[in-house]
Amino acid sequence: MSKDDLLRNQINQVIRSEIQSGINDYVDEQEVVEKAGLGFVGKEDEKELKVKIPTSEVDKIMKEYKKIKKKEKSNFSRIKKLGLVDKHGRPLK
Repeated sequence: MSKDDLLRNQINQVIRSEIQSGINDYVDEQEVVEKAGLGFVGKEDEKELKVKIPTSEVDKIMKEYKKIKKKEKSNFSRIKKLGLVDKHGRPLK
């Protein structure tokens, strides 16, 4: 499996996790509403939730991630992490 495939799988897992969290919150809210008896009636046919995430959006995320990682590996980024100062005691930018 290539690095791109691994990265794509990680992104998909994060997206699924966020979606699942949203679903769990929604279900919890619905249970509270049902227990309170506020009179809301839901359709029994709408029990399945389908989410489609365009691969173009995942590709954008991957591209941005790679750009950030490339900057982190640059020499300027490494110098900044070292906290070096110039001859006047000012931090290097």
